[in-house]
Amino acid sequence: MDIKILGSGCANCANLEANTNAALAELGLDAAIDHVRDPGQIASYGVMRTPALVVDDEVLVSGRVPSPDQVRALLADRAG
Repeated sequence: MDIKILGSGCANCANLEANTNAALAELGLDAAIDHVRDPGQIASYGVMRTPALVVDDEVLVSGRVPSPDQVRALLADRAG
């Protein structure tokens, strides 16, 4: 599972990363999270508002910070 957090490194980006780490731990998944801060790379995903959560090159959430439960549900769907 390839997970990326897109954003400048603001507080919301950090919260999304923390919620994603919590969801991964609850699911027992071992996946690295790559934090993409480059505006050009962020734009290449079509993201206009950050933070954004990208899993396996698909933007799942953009412009908000989902709760750990919401992230867990999104990741569980991807993990199969």
